[in-house]
Amino acid sequence: MTTSDSWLLVDDDDAFLQILQRALNRQNLKAICTHNHAEALQALDSQVFQKCILDLNLAGESGLQLLPELLAKQPALEILVLTGYGSIATAVEAMRRGAVNYLCKPVTIGQLLSGFEALAVTPELREEPPSVEEMEWEHIQRVLNEHDGNVSATARALHMHRRTLQRKLQKHSRWRN
Repeated sequence: MTTSDSWLLVDDDDAFLQILQRALNRQNLKAICTHNHAEALQALDSQVFQKCILDLNLAGESGLQLLPELLAKQPALEILVLTGYGSIATAVEAMRRGAVNYLCKPVTIGQLLSGFEALAVTPELREEPPSVEEMEWEHIQRVLNEHDGNVSATARALHMHRRTLQRKLQKHSRWRN
């Protein structure tokens, strides 16, 4: 195993990976790109990484499931989770599983670098309480996470028709885009 100041990038979006890798290289940081669970774990077998940027959704696989596997291979690895669909429930779960921070895409290289520097900074306090819709969304995300993304099992747990849950998930994804 070789030791160097390297970053492991894990994302199924090749264009995003290439842009991120070039941006890190401009900061004199070496970055290795991987696209899935198997590639990421294989990279850890041949090199020690200091930092990892891990996408939450890897072509249908959960980055949350990969996170503890990465840390089992390299316990000192600092992992920052990125997602296009952030929620408090997944942020809490990522931190519980060992991530040092959690950011929503799109991000700048500056935000990524400070995401590692400001390890788990407390979010700003809101002046107003969350809306009923936000609270419902967070609850749905928590239950969905507990059922590993299985919509049918989540709908049963929420005592909700599966199609109703699918509509809610689809509606929220339009808000985020």
